[in-house]
Amino acid sequence: MDVRVLTPPTLIRSSRFSDHLASIYGTEKDKVNCSFYFKIGACRHGDRCSRKHVKPNFSQTVLLSNVYQNPAYDGVSNLTEEQLQEHFDMFFEDMFMELAKYGEVEEMNVCDNVGDHLVGNVYVRFKFEENAGNAVENLNSRFYAGRPLYAELSPVTDFGEACCRQYEMGECTRGGFCNFMHLKLPSRKLEKELFQAQDESLRLQKKEKRRARSTSRSRSPSPSRERKRRERSADRDRHERRRRDDGHGNGYGGY
Repeated sequence: MDVRVLTPPTLIRSSRFSDHLASIYGTEKDKVNCSFYFKIGACRHGDRCSRKHVKPNFSQTVLLSNVYQNPAYDGVSNLTEEQLQEHFDMFFEDMFMELAKYGEVEEMNVCDNVGDHLVGNVYVRFKFEENAGNAVENLNSRFYAGRPLYAELSPVTDFGEACCRQYEMGECTRGGFCNFMHLKLPSRKLEKELFQAQDESLRLQKKEKRRARSTSRSRSPSPSRERKRRERSADRDRHERRRRDDGHGNGYGGY
């Protein structure tokens, strides 16, 4: 006898609707959640946005808002392009070295936009969510260049989606007010040196941990060795008791 379990039409429709919502989440078709906040972790409307900004409880990415101050935008700078790049490289190195204290940095990006919601933003993606959470907890009590830092976990996971492709091709007509990231890049040599130094530091840390574990194991007797030691001690105790019982252990000259 063929027995079939029929799924109620209501459950089928509900499942399809849930799948539809999941497929459009964070896209422009999503009428509830802000697609810009989902993609770049910031929105030009801020708290006035008509859509939800769902802040993550866990993320590998940390956003430090409005940190980098580009001298080229202060209106009175006479620095050359070479000097501006040197100024930015110093900033990039400072931030990278500080952020790497909280864990392995996989990627760090700095926005060169001028819109209020993106200007000077620093995005850092750690290897582990735990490192990102620890960074947020500590950085919110820190200052940089005399200004307080504002750190939060960011929903950004794919910087390819967050960046302006037209800007990368030199074709963006919106300029610094574009709502997608215009990244300011460090010197290739500096970036390579920073990540190489981080890799070497992590390698040394792992080596030190292995050495510490090895030393701990050598100092702590293994269970089998400790068991044999206790058995030998028990044997000696039994032998000593037997000698006393036979009259040999208390100064008696038995024959």
